[in-house]
Amino acid sequence: MTPNRPYLLRAFYDWIVDNQCTPHLVVDAEFAQVQVPTQFVQDGQIVLNISPSAVTQFSMDNRALTFNARFGGQPMQVYVPMGAVLAIYARENGEGTVFTQEELYEEQDRSEAVQSTAESESQQPQTGLEAIDNPNPQASRDNSQDDGKGKKANHLKVIK
Repeated sequence: MTPNRPYLLRAFYDWIVDNQCTPHLVVDAEFAQVQVPTQFVQDGQIVLNISPSAVTQFSMDNRALTFNARFGGQPMQVYVPMGAVLAIYARENGEGTVFTQEELYEEQDRSEAVQSTAESESQQPQTGLEAIDNPNPQASRDNSQDDGKGKKANHLKVIK
């Protein structure tokens, strides 16, 4: 079955707006392809006001939500893949929901992060010195995220 997060997100968004409350979205700012104002990210997360009066060109489908908004007076287009959405709640009373981690979204995040790393490396000019300084750059990058037990550290945090 397809993930239920986009359907639940739309339902909670409509419910919050229909009750004249302000929907706030908690986003994992470190998820692959997220485009949010980094100056407002705290502990890898950001809370976004997605009320109709705060955003323009709001669009939500089963893959992502996008909108335009101003942050510190500067306009920005925001892109949030569904896997990066951690919670939605009403600012006025805290009513809403926290989404559980879904394996499909975790796999997408990992594969997109690997793909974007590979793309950025292929775009960097090669001087020939990289091979001398580090004959296996992939291995050192992988080890830098190792938790010491041979497993990668999880960067997601569940909020309650």
